[in-house]
Amino acid sequence: MPGFLYFRVMTRRSTLMAMAAAPLAFGAALKPRLRPALCAYSFRNDLQKGTLKYEDMIRIAAENDLDGVDMTVYWFPNTEDSFLLPLKRTAYKAGIEIYSISVRTELTKPVGPTRDQSLADLKKWVDVAAKLGAGHIRVFGGAIPKTSSEDEAANWVAEMLGPAGEYAGKHGIILGLENHGGVTDRAETIVKIVKKVNSPWVGINLDTANFKTKIYEQIEMIAPHAVNVQVKAMVKDEKGPAPSDWDRVAKMLVANKYRGYLALEYEEKEAALEATPALFKKLREVCARHS
Repeated sequence: MPGFLYFRVMTRRSTLMAMAAAPLAFGAALKPRLRPALCAYSFRNDLQKGTLKYEDMIRIAAENDLDGVDMTVYWFPNTEDSFLLPLKRTAYKAGIEIYSISVRTELTKPVGPTRDQSLADLKKWVDVAAKLGAGHIRVFGGAIPKTSSEDEAANWVAEMLGPAGEYAGKHGIILGLENHGGVTDRAETIVKIVKKVNSPWVGINLDTANFKTKIYEQIEMIAPHAVNVQVKAMVKDEKGPAPSDWDRVAKMLVANKYRGYLALEYEEKEAALEATPALFKKLREVCARHS
């Protein structure tokens, strides 16, 4: 009997070890999957004026056959349960995932009280994301202080993302550092930051229209580290404005085994409510073609 019990224990232990290792092997065999979504920032003017509410972001996503919403939190009326939990319920009932929130951060801070406060603020947003059921937070590196170099500022960002990522990971949330000018203006630098942090809970939120030179070359550099992706209607480089090539971006993502959201962040002059339905249709088609 003792031998039989030992066999059962060892078999169970072996099974658990195999299960723990399984996601890596399983993930490698998965086919590409891109999921269409919207960034609430697309409707910033309406959210600012109060002509649309955050519940409307969910309705718009549902009406346009999208899968998820990146909730830009800038116009949240508060972060109390009385606001967050009904919003979460609305999304669930509509079959829409609040998969991400976007928060204002300035991570280029040296050691001191200002950094401590910035880190504390970011942790509060991790708590908010957890309540909403979001698995991702879009964060920003910030400007390079005039008295600092790019390397120094990049090191500060990495030093802040380390403990922030650790805290986020305890809540099952990934932090996506966006390429958004300042210290994250160049793909080379943002990749260096993420590699230095070296955390499974910190990656890159790829905004495919934020680079102003060698756009697609820099996107390709970031693609292996992308944990969330945004597309825009237009890009602009040294040659001037041009329509964003979503198919080209999708091919890069698929080549790097990215599976996740492709969210529209609309920033053109035409009113978002009028312009976005056609763009959402295009986005659905691109996601379907490359999934």
